Amino acid sequence: MAAALSALNAKIRSHPYLSYFCSTHFWGPASNFGIPLAAIADFQKDPEFISGRMTAALTLYSATFMRYSMAVTPRNYLLFACHFINFGSQTTQGVRFLKYWNYGGREQALKMKAKAQEGIQTAEKEGKNIIQQGEEKLKEVKDKVAK
Repeated sequence: MAAALSALNAKIRSHPYLSYFCSTHFWGPASNFGIPLAAIADFQKDPEFISGRMTAALTLYSATFMRYSMAVTPRNYLLFACHFINFGSQTTQGVRFLKYWNYGGREQALKMKAKAQEGIQTAEKEGKNIIQQGEEKLKEVKDKVAK
């Protein structure tokens, strides 16, 4: 059994693409791509839920490991790409966080929500008025038909 596994490993390692595909140089970055994908997916979400500390930590983490990916031998370009994308997306999230909490974004969002609520209330009143007018017209028509 050990000989069969050894032969299989030798066969995989003799092919450069298979060897790379079966290495940590591929699977480390591939599994790590979940972090930038999650950050990119969060671009559409409300900035109120962004954690400033976590965003800062992930930005520093990505900057550190971008450097690390070029320092190892052989250079790991897939790891660099993963952390480059994560650095960009975390920086974008950081800017959204700062705009929301420090530069008036929250107040603007609250004003917009209040205006939207006013619009909903106005629409409800207008809708009730239209329904009431329709009921009055219906009553007039019923009275005319009844005569």
